[in-house]
Amino acid sequence: MELTRLKRELVYRGRIIDLWVDDVQYPSGNLTVREVAHHPGGAVVVPLLEDGRVLLVDQLRYPLEKHILELPAGKLSPGEDPAVCAARELEEETGWCAGSLEKLCSFYTTPGFCDEELHIYLGRRLTAAPDGHRREEGEFTMSVHALAFDDALRKIGDGGIKDGKTIIGLLLAQRVLGR
Repeated sequence: MELTRLKRELVYRGRIIDLWVDDVQYPSGNLTVREVAHHPGGAVVVPLLEDGRVLLVDQLRYPLEKHILELPAGKLSPGEDPAVCAARELEEETGWCAGSLEKLCSFYTTPGFCDEELHIYLGRRLTAAPDGHRREEGEFTMSVHALAFDDALRKIGDGGIKDGKTIIGLLLAQRVLGR
């Protein structure tokens, strides 16, 4: 590493993130401070119905103070396999189960200040979950939408989809599907 960490202090421990403040030194000897949000990571699913439509969820995102359209996703539990998380979140949020999950990529969401890594899967051979969806309290206002894949792609261009993981997932799925 090009920086030397001199001191690390945990200033906040939360349900979703922990915030660390590090005193660091450049090779030149100059000092600086780095703030790092630690996130356990998550998994995302591009759920594709047999007729080619993709399932998206409309959910309230508190920091934005509005609902946005995005792919089903959720936070990894400690030591959890991302594919297991992806399957769980798909069922919880949409009421569907994937017969197959194909890894599309992993990426860092905002590496300038956060270590969150998301794992994106293409979910195919979907079947209705026996018990429907199992949403958590914060997801009760969520709704599920089945969009033609091309309509979902158009929403990226017209600003109807602004969520980064959704944009990446849809564009990678488009490539895999040869559309």
